[in-house]
Amino acid sequence: MPISRVALVSLGCKVNQNELEAMRHLFREAGYEPVPFPEKADVYVIHTCTVTHTSDRKSRQLIRRAVRANPEAVVVVTGCYAQVAPEEVLSIPGVDVVVGTRDRHRLVELVEEARKGGTPLNAVGVHEPGEEFEELPVVELSRARAFLKIQEGCEEYCTYCIVPYARGPFRSRAPEAILNEVERLVAKGYLEIVLTGVHTGAYGRDLTGGIDLAGLLKKIVRIPGLQRLRISSVDPLDFTPELKAMLTGEEVICPHYHIPLQSGDDTILERMGRRYSSSYYLDLIASLRSRRPRAAFTSDVMVGFPGETEEQFQNTMAVVKEAALAAIHVFPFSPRRGTPAAAMPGQIAPEVKKERERRLLQLGRRLARQYAREFLNETMAVLVERPLPGHPGVYEGHTGNYLNVAFLAAGDLTGQLVPVRLEELRGGLIWGQLEKDVREKQENRPGERNKDLAQH
Repeated sequence: MPISRVALVSLGCKVNQNELEAMRHLFREAGYEPVPFPEKADVYVIHTCTVTHTSDRKSRQLIRRAVRANPEAVVVVTGCYAQVAPEEVLSIPGVDVVVGTRDRHRLVELVEEARKGGTPLNAVGVHEPGEEFEELPVVELSRARAFLKIQEGCEEYCTYCIVPYARGPFRSRAPEAILNEVERLVAKGYLEIVLTGVHTGAYGRDLTGGIDLAGLLKKIVRIPGLQRLRISSVDPLDFTPELKAMLTGEEVICPHYHIPLQSGDDTILERMGRRYSSSYYLDLIASLRSRRPRAAFTSDVMVGFPGETEEQFQNTMAVVKEAALAAIHVFPFSPRRGTPAAAMPGQIAPEVKKERERRLLQLGRRLARQYAREFLNETMAVLVERPLPGHPGVYEGHTGNYLNVAFLAAGDLTGQLVPVRLEELRGGLIWGQLEKDVREKQENRPGERNKDLAQH
């Protein structure tokens, strides 16, 4: 009997991307052959996003694309859009299984059931308070960096956000399971581990024993051989004194902090349900920067929230500039059905949102160049991630403070930490020169030398 082929695709955030790789692993373990989407396959898995109207539309487009690619295939829809609108998804002709954001560990079982025929399966479960963290395979997206999901769910209920409805309540992974995975990944040779979650800074809130993110980090950094630890995102109000001390006082933790701002106007922040002020945000950045002066600070910012005036938008521009953010992700407000902001008066015209997005992105690019220039003519450790597409012999990777660096190498250095002299900012990348001593040793796996490099 021929091996069944499965094609998987994901939209949305890094958590979604990581979950997709975990699902790919589940199918591989069950004997399926993963193939690129949308090659002809026996099973299609579309891992959806619902953070904006655009993501809903793209999710539907991918579902229909899978059905066209092979009308006889089993089409599975998972993720946030599937969770909040299962009947809408099931109404799309050709959909066989809808799973949502829980019970993904049953995916292969549900596919096998669907392959027997019958009516489409609605396997979307309701998230319940106190439910346990769903264990999925750890994602090893490359030879360089592994992503470890430590937390799921959110209970903040910001007025614009659909995520709490799609992802459910807080669920933290047991600290023992996390430590075991970090040890396993380090033993496999991974030099950087990224801790991810939906509300990562809330880690431990649902666990007994009093452990929080700072306590977890204190345990992780003691693991022998760990060279880089990166935290995906931490909300402003989650920075306890203990967490500040850990993030800025441990060299193994990368000097890169992603702290969502959303708006720099206090009235808009209040209407968003964000329980901090712009001055609190700026004071937090200043406090962290005083402890780790050359760290990178990146953020998420929304434009066009209902009622946002030009003056309020300018307040956001001013805060972004004063915070000297190294990079920003800009999101135009998108009304999500069922959220309070969707029904608020003063909805902003699409063309106004687009223009504000353009201006904020322009500022973001200028600030990114300004930050990157501070490191030109220095030698920094770069974790080599992949060959640079379209540039034979050129590799790219990131420094600890998440500068994207490209350089020429005579051999494959993927997965290694190497010293690169940063020379020129061009095309959104920093181009550098690999040092000669690493050129001579590029066939060898890095050893003790990398422990020093990892701290830069």
